[in-house]
Amino acid sequence: METTKARREAAVLFFVVFLLGVVLGGVGNHLWGQRVWGGQPSASTKVTRQQIIEDTTRQLQLTPDQQQKLAAILQQWHDRWQALNAPVDIQKEQIRQEGRAQIRAMLTPDQQVKFDAMMKQVDGQRKKEAAH
Repeated sequence: METTKARREAAVLFFVVFLLGVVLGGVGNHLWGQRVWGGQPSASTKVTRQQIIEDTTRQLQLTPDQQQKLAAILQQWHDRWQALNAPVDIQKEQIRQEGRAQIRAMLTPDQQVKFDAMMKQVDGQRKKEAAH
């Protein structure tokens, strides 16, 4: 009788510890995922200039004239950021092309064809993300 009770308590304790492990593992994984992947905005959550104008207009009750001025200011900011980043973008592209050339040099002709197709997909995805 005493052994059956002890076994039942042990089984319940085992089940509770197992359940706590599952719950804590799930919560830990969720928190880790938010911490690591959650900080990177995806292309679908990127705020557009028009959304900024609409939100600002709604919150500050801007007049049409103020909306036009805000749009011009945002365009100036964008142009200045583009100009600032242009030299760095050129350097990034040079480094990217040099790396690809080094990879292509070590591949067989068949592998080079596949690699070129792979890079075409990567470039297409990059352009698609940059457009948003």
